[in-house]
Amino acid sequence: MMAHVTTTPDPAQPSGQAPSVTAARVLVQALATLGVQDVVLAPGSRSAPLAYALAEASRPDGSRAEGAPALRLHVRVDERSAGFLALGLARASAHVGDAPGAARPVAVVTTSGTAVANLHPAVLEAHHSGIPLLLLTADRPHELRGTGANQTTDQPGLFGTSVRLAVDVPAPVGLPDEARDVRRLAARAVAAATGARTGDPGPVHLNLAFREPLVPGDGPWPPAGTAGLSHVHGRGLPPGGPATGALPALLEPPRATGADDSTAPTRTRRRGVPTVLVAGDGASPWARRLAEVNGWPLLAEPSSGVRGGTHALAAYRLLLADERLGGAVRRVVVAGRPTLSRPVQRLLGRPDVEVVVLAPRGGDWPDAARNAAEVLLDVPPRMRQGRMGAPDGWLETWQAADAAASTAIDDVLDAGEHGPRSRSGPRVTGPALARAVARVSLPTDALVVGSSNPVRDLDLTARWATPPLVLANRGLAGIDGTVSTAAGVALGLPHRRVRALLGDLTFLHDVGGLLRGPLERAVDLQLVVANDDGGSIFSTLEPGEPSRSDHFERVFGTPHGVDLAALCAAYGVRHTRVGDVDGLLPALTATGPGLSLVEVRVDRAGRRELGERLQAAVAVAVDEALP
Repeated sequence: MMAHVTTTPDPAQPSGQAPSVTAARVLVQALATLGVQDVVLAPGSRSAPLAYALAEASRPDGSRAEGAPALRLHVRVDERSAGFLALGLARASAHVGDAPGAARPVAVVTTSGTAVANLHPAVLEAHHSGIPLLLLTADRPHELRGTGANQTTDQPGLFGTSVRLAVDVPAPVGLPDEARDVRRLAARAVAAATGARTGDPGPVHLNLAFREPLVPGDGPWPPAGTAGLSHVHGRGLPPGGPATGALPALLEPPRATGADDSTAPTRTRRRGVPTVLVAGDGASPWARRLAEVNGWPLLAEPSSGVRGGTHALAAYRLLLADERLGGAVRRVVVAGRPTLSRPVQRLLGRPDVEVVVLAPRGGDWPDAARNAAEVLLDVPPRMRQGRMGAPDGWLETWQAADAAASTAIDDVLDAGEHGPRSRSGPRVTGPALARAVARVSLPTDALVVGSSNPVRDLDLTARWATPPLVLANRGLAGIDGTVSTAAGVALGLPHRRVRALLGDLTFLHDVGGLLRGPLERAVDLQLVVANDDGGSIFSTLEPGEPSRSDHFERVFGTPHGVDLAALCAAYGVRHTRVGDVDGLLPALTATGPGLSLVEVRVDRAGRRELGERLQAAVAVAVDEALP
């Protein structure tokens, strides 16, 4: 966050330095002053002014040149991996302290040409997730564009509407006010990325033209001037409050109620509306408190941040099919962005259900079913104060059903005769693996979850009193960049044990994320890969129906036959293969330092039938548990 500074005039251009070098140094100084702490760099020639400036800024204390700020630099050779590494670092930055806060912007630097385009998947994820990224893309000067010059394309506007701000910055020429203009540009970029004015954080694109010479001479760094650095106060903050880099707390926490509180829920709850709170990705801690103070069942996805406590239900997506439970819901309060469950989406689309969406930031809100009755910026006082309670016995009925369902799920997963066996013991299923990962994940840990089956298996089986920090790229829910995102999270949270649960195709899609040069910081991260030799999620969808089996394996199952141990050996990553249930727990708990991979061989052939058995067992258990 930008400290309070007094504006001072710009110093003269340092002698002996090219304008491109001076502008790059001023930009790095400004970004550091504005709260940027981490920068990811992919190497290239046109971006050399920034590369040299960042390398000097990343030197240890006592060895930096006078005027060079302190920054952490991460170098990756693949721009796609670099973009997702920056995304992971930014996600992690919101969880460095004791309580979740606003994510700090992370910058990613590339050279020109296709290097810029390779950032696009990470940009799209950051756009839909509201993650602040600063895309600093080097470019040829304007006179070389459209001339057939090498590695030159039309970079301005490349990311379309996926960025909060896009500026095509002309090549510096050494004018007296250039440093001031660079600082003002940096202030605008950080304010836009953090959503300080709009409440809508996300990626920002600065396309930076540089003319040769691109390498520094013998001249010194410019003094760290402040002319042009604007204090951009966040939404709802009074003058003197936190400046650029911090978002205000838009939602006050629910007020605790006591027995003598006139606003506490009373016997009038009998006339309440049967309500559930659906917490999707990125819901804030206040969502759990709202459910608890109003006595609502909490249907929380793993990456909601609120999957814990007595009101959170693990098997909710299977319970929604029961008319006494899902069928009786008449109001849903939505926090975060739910994306995992078709039963939840069907609930949100029902005409007999009032849907209230809490959307404190941005111009859009989650309403895929197009059925929202109200979209609220803030939590109404009556909701905060627990005066929207459900009928008596509502919560208790859901809790009893969830307890019965959870026992039934465990019974099915523990029954070894339901699946094939290896020579040493029962084979592992996807849900059993997710359950084991959930059980070994402590509240002080961080768990990054890949898309497709892993996050859904975790959603079905994770039962936490106090959950770990769970992060997932649910903005677009793609499988790309997950290894790199997890590496960024691990680098950003060095005091947490970080683990990632992902499928084999997700791992292979970003296998380049394993690549770290010997000069870069080590990553302490355990990758847990459910290897079922293909895409098992399609087995649970319409293409997996037995009547459509003719082309399933080639165009949906996509077996690959890759030797993950050989891949890990090539990258110097520790590898452990688990083929049965008995070896699972020892492998998961042996995290150790550095980067390691636990490959768990998972059965894909019976995936659809396993889901059907789980659903049938839950239905029987709930019938027995409820009157």
